[in-house]
Amino acid sequence: MLAFGGVGVCALIWGTTWYAITFQLGAVDPVVSVVLRFGIASALLALIVKATGGRLALTRAQHLAALGQGLFSFAISYAFVYASEEKIASAVVAVIFASLAFLNLILFRVASGQKAAAASWLGAGLGVVGVGVLSAGEVMGAGLGVHAVAGVSFALIAVVASAFGNWFAWRGQQAGSHVLPSTAWAMAYGTGTLALYALITGVSWSVAWSPAYVVSLLYLAVFGSVIAFGLYFTIARARGYALASYISALTPPIAMMVSVMFEGARFGVLALVGLALVLAGQLFLIRAPKRSAA
Repeated sequence: MLAFGGVGVCALIWGTTWYAITFQLGAVDPVVSVVLRFGIASALLALIVKATGGRLALTRAQHLAALGQGLFSFAISYAFVYASEEKIASAVVAVIFASLAFLNLILFRVASGQKAAAASWLGAGLGVVGVGVLSAGEVMGAGLGVHAVAGVSFALIAVVASAFGNWFAWRGQQAGSHVLPSTAWAMAYGTGTLALYALITGVSWSVAWSPAYVVSLLYLAVFGSVIAFGLYFTIARARGYALASYISALTPPIAMMVSVMFEGARFGVLALVGLALVLAGQLFLIRAPKRSAA
């Protein structure tokens, strides 16, 4: 029940962040927005750790794992997520991220030789199929022309990077790091990497401090990063990264409900069928025996 509740909270938060990211696009370079988001989040996590009497210090092995996690989960992945949403609809990006649970199972099998239960593979597969069915009309209606191909490619790079970030987070767990300190350092490393990239490439640091930008930035930093990632990596350590990353398969239905409420979107029977498949996959993953970290 704890895992199910955590997955639900994360899915609710991340299901709305896809829409919130759209308020970050336009006048501000995506790299700058990601730097601001995770810079704020890493500082808040560090304050939480110190306020609760925890230790921020990590060992060399834990720092290396946090560096890899930050590079892939927060720098590469989110830089490409923001870039992809400049070119294609956020719902399409959410659909692509539904494959994260499946990619985790493959990566942990290849990189660490870990075998997942058959129910985990079935649940992850149902999630991919369900979200694909649910969003079929949206994807086909996106008009995947030359411009959109770049957006889809960016989203694919982002989801693969997230899978590698999960593997490095697991390496940190194996090295004995705790969730909040390691996540704070990972976000700090990701922020530093992107800031260095921005300085080298001459990215403009001008920020349009409009109310919509500031509110969405704070929401993405506090709820979408501090709370959601804290829950995500806690669930991953307790129940495996396949179950935790299945949040990515549950977020599109929520993202679509947000679209219905704020953008006037409408969905038909296929959406209900897809949602049923997604929830069925969720049950398989929750009930699957935990045979590996994946």
